[in-house]
Formats: sequence, structure tokens, C-alpha cells
Amino acid sequence: MKAFADNNFLLCNETAKTLYHDYASKVAVIDYHCHVDPKEIAQNRRFDNLTQIWLGGDHYKWRLMRANGEDEKLVTGSESSDYDKFLAFARAIPKAIGNPIYHWTHLELKRYFDCDLTVSPETADEIWQHCNSRLAEDTMSVRGIIEKSKVVAIATTDDPIDTLEWHKMLAEDNTLKTKVLPTFRPDKAVNIDKPTFFDYLKTLQSVSGVQIKSLDDLYAALESRMDFFDTMGCLTSDHGLDYVPFEANAQTYAPGVFLKAYSGDKLTALEINQYKTALMTFLGKQYSKRGWVMQLHYGALRNVNSSMFAKLGPDTGYDAISSYECSRNIASFLDFLEQTNELPKTVLYSLNPNDDAMLVSIAGCFPGNSIMSKVQHGSAWWFNDTKPAMEAQLINLASGGLLGNFIGMLTDSRSFLSYTRHEYFRRILCNLIGNWVECGEYPNDLKSLGEMVSNISYFNALNYFGFNKV
Repeated sequence: MKAFADNNFLLCNETAKTLYHDYASKVAVIDYHCHVDPKEIAQNRRFDNLTQIWLGGDHYKWRLMRANGEDEKLVTGSESSDYDKFLAFARAIPKAIGNPIYHWTHLELKRYFDCDLTVSPETADEIWQHCNSRLAEDTMSVRGIIEKSKVVAIATTDDPIDTLEWHKMLAEDNTLKTKVLPTFRPDKAVNIDKPTFFDYLKTLQSVSGVQIKSLDDLYAALESRMDFFDTMGCLTSDHGLDYVPFEANAQTYAPGVFLKAYSGDKLTALEINQYKTALMTFLGKQYSKRGWVMQLHYGALRNVNSSMFAKLGPDTGYDAISSYECSRNIASFLDFLEQTNELPKTVLYSLNPNDDAMLVSIAGCFPGNSIMSKVQHGSAWWFNDTKPAMEAQLINLASGGLLGNFIGMLTDSRSFLSYTRHEYFRRILCNLIGNWVECGEYPNDLKSLGEMVSNISYFNALNYFGFNKV
């Protein structure tokens, strides 16, 4: 019987062990999509205790605690102590067999706290004391964690109205070895169907200096902000979409749709999609012009528990997987941009794993001259950050595309301890490839295989996004 989470964790064949230890584990980390706060990097935040760094803002862990019947005050409540919240987590985690959070939790304990204990109510106090003691060390500041994790580049997620003041401070800080760059995420400008849309435009108007009374004005305001993001080293955009919209001839109708909404009239579903299509195609062309990568995340069913949304707001663990079918829209959207040679590098992510093969097949329809896998099927995302779902995504990509060109893993996290997710992914990747080799499905050419694993783990993302040029 193998020991739990030992040095060969998830590596079940000799080829996998060699690929991981000699290649994958040696290369650095690029976190090309995450939600960490650049202010905390700039100020080099220190954490007072384990709950702050481990449970704060982590809706993955909150869902487990709620599933275990813990009262909300022990999850997000301000009236409970941090120690009591940690105990609540310790009560839930032993039941999480088969859940990646169990693996992440113990990898984080090992890698950052040198703690080999397994989390339970019986070990909770010892873990609490040990980890809090380690958090007092200089190496456990935010920057210390980033450096220990060998992270060379981080792309945060930023609204067009953001001043990027913390990014400016980081760019001017010669003591920081890691590149921290913004990502342009204009979701609030896309969502004309949301009640906050025009309040948001007022803020965008103020920040951009462009008075917004028409769709062309909105384009000008967003273009101004993209110019600003470009000066701050931005290489990527990101969109969190319920679904990917596309309506033919949307550019003809969208200006009138905007004016209709501006006058306070209710829009039809068709008009909403016409506006969203026009704005998305405008943005796609702008990204292409700047050489940015466009990331499309879709398929989340947001805030399904309305009473908890009213109490806690978004991104608190009350989202689910949607089954919205939009393959034709995705293909038409990409094709529209391709027709004028304005399709940027694009990464497609669906929260629904049933879309994996479809996305791989669509990506293959849009090759880029001299660009390896210009349209990518992005890594298994959110509810799919699991061993079987990662394996399924990799198998689909290998079966229908070129796995060797894959840009690999990201954290998509608000936690600075989440870099172990790259280790988790790399172990799964090496084990899968090792199985193929040992079953005789691929030659046992360790030099070639090692280069492939290193590329998927690090170098493909470095080159695809252009982090090596800033």
C-alpha cells in the first residue's frame, strides 16, 4: 500500500515518476489567470493565522463546510473566531475522500508549512499552532509564498475602470522578481441586461473621460481603457459569460438597441444578444490589434440560491454548472473575427465538461499561421479542477488536437496557497502520459517526453501569452 501523498503522489508508474521529478517539477510557474489582489502583493501582506490565508475568500472550501451542516456564521460570519472557523473546516475535511480539496489541503500543508499531519478534529489544534508559528516567518509573507512557489508571472483579473495603481507600484518595484500584469475583464460593460449597467457606464465615463451617450461612445471609452491597460503591460483579456452570444448582423442593430436601453425601455432577448454580439466582436478586434489573448469562460449558472445571494453577494459558493448549448454561437463568433483576419489568440473554457470534445473540435477549425494551437481548449475549470475531469480534458485534447501545444494549468484562485494546483496538475499529466508510454501507446523517448511535459507545464504558456517579452 502506498503512503498518502508521498513523494510519488499520483505517480503510479516509473515513466510518470521520471517525467515529474526530472522535468515537470523543475520548471517555474506561470499563473496566467487568477483572482488574487495585487494590493496584497504590493503591500506584501502577512497573515495572522491559518484561517485568514486558508479559508478567507475560498468558496471551494466554504461549500464543503456548508455540506457538512456547519452554520453560516462558521463559514463567512464575522461573529465567529478564526479558530472556530478552522475547526469547522477540520470537521468537514476527513469526509472529503475523492475531492480535490482534500488533496490541495494536504499539499498546501506539506509545501508551505512542512506539516505531514492529516486534517481532522483530533489534529486541528496541533496544525493550528504549528501553521500559525510558521506564518510568523518572513518566508510566509505573500511575496515569500510567491517566490517559494517559483511563480515568474501572474495575470490578475481587473475591471476596465480600475486605476491599476497597485500594478504601477509593482512594476516600479525592483525587489519583486515576479511579473504581475493586469487582465482586461469588461463583463459589466457587456451585461446590458443587468440593472447596474448604466451606473457602471457613469463610472466608466468618469474614468475614461469619454461622455457615453451612444454605442460608439462606449467603444471609444473602452478603447481608451484598453490603451491604458496596454501601457501597464496587459497581455490578456477575460470574459465571464453565462453563454457565448452571437447574432448575425448585430453591428447593424446594436446602436439602436443601446439607445433603446439608454432611454429606459425594456430590451428583448434578441436585442440583448445583438448588443452583446456587437460589443464582443468589437472587443475581439481590439484584442487582435494589440496582440492580447482573449479568454472566454462560460457555462456557470450564477447565484442559484437567491436568499444567500441577497445576504452574501456573488462569488460565495452558490454557483453551479449550466447546460446551455452554444457551440454554433462560439463557432460563428470566432469565424466572424477570422473573416477579417482579426481573430486573436483565444482560450475557450466551459464549466460543463460535456463541452470538452466540442471545444477541441472548434478550436481545430481556426489554425493560426506560425502560431501553435492559436485557439486553445483551456484547462479544466472550477468544478472540473478534479483528477478525473483533468484527465478527461487532457484525453479529449490529446484525442482531437495536439496535447503537446497545450498551455497548461492556472489557479483561477483568490488564494496565494493555490500554486500547489500546478503541482497537482503536473502530477496528473505525467501519470497519464506515463500510462500511455508503459502500455506501448507512445515510444519511451524520455528526452522528447520530458520536453513535452516541460512545455505543457511552463514554456507553452510563456510563449503563447508573451510573458517572455515583458
